[in-house]
Amino acid sequence: MIFDFVVQKKGFKLFFVESICDDPQIVEQNIMEVKVNSPDYQNMNMETALKDFLLRIEHYKERYEPLDEEKESHLSFMRIYNTGEKVVVHKHEGHIQSRIVYYLMNIHIVPRTIYLARHGESLHNLEGRIGGDSDLSPRGREFSKKMAEYIKQQNIPGLRVWTSWLKRTVQTVADIPAPQERWKALNEIDAGICEEMTYAEIQNRYPEDFTARDQAKFTYRYPRGESYEDLVGRLEPVIMELERQGNILVVSHQAVIRCLLAYLLDKSAEELPYLQVPLHTLLKLTPVAYGCKVEHITFPIDAVDTHRPKPKIPGTLEGKFLSFPQSCDS
Repeated sequence: MIFDFVVQKKGFKLFFVESICDDPQIVEQNIMEVKVNSPDYQNMNMETALKDFLLRIEHYKERYEPLDEEKESHLSFMRIYNTGEKVVVHKHEGHIQSRIVYYLMNIHIVPRTIYLARHGESLHNLEGRIGGDSDLSPRGREFSKKMAEYIKQQNIPGLRVWTSWLKRTVQTVADIPAPQERWKALNEIDAGICEEMTYAEIQNRYPEDFTARDQAKFTYRYPRGESYEDLVGRLEPVIMELERQGNILVVSHQAVIRCLLAYLLDKSAEELPYLQVPLHTLLKLTPVAYGCKVEHITFPIDAVDTHRPKPKIPGTLEGKFLSFPQSCDS
């Protein structure tokens, strides 16, 4: 019925994804996760929720018809056993289906924590300049030490640390005793001809570009640089690898952290460029059923405010971006 409608009537390609789970431990873990986080059980006590969910499973067992490679050999599908213990891919076609297979083979449901943070305050932050490869400011170095102390106290099993290639992120994690990896893909958005300029300078030299970016921040591309849309594409390999990892700390830059947050929290392209990612704040994300739990761990170390909200009038600057020292957003 689905094949007839989707393929024969509408002319679309069809790809089924089947998940089979018969490992009692995984089933129990899934029940506990769903009953706590599912919107269906928000106003229900745990005992009632558990009973209802088990009844659902039994009902699904009675009616469920698995895909059959012989009877349905014409169908394209992927079958996943016990959340990745075994994977069968049958007759997949084209780039999109290949990407789906690759993605689903990398994700897992093992409990883990993802920590995201910007680098400590940099010298360019103090001057209100975007991009570049400046060192940390004294307050940025203090944040580096305090975050390292916090991470050590947490005693996070199997923690791995990722940074960009830029000095300010590498300096931020210098005292963290964990395996570290540098990703060029985690470098800040490329501002092209506007690199190392202040917003006031960009507004003065390139007023049309400055206004155009305010009008469509996600798709606007800096001349000889990148857009947020480009950055999302650049980060795809990072996201794929992130899904395979256990506990991890990613220290990067404002635009990059925004993209990762938008992926993890399911934010729209319109929201993404304006997500708040303050300096000297560690974001602790715990993936759960139906989303991620987010905790903001703020360190009591002053830093410039680099967040620029969407202006009411494109091409205009607020007072804090006109004064010196000023702060700039990427």
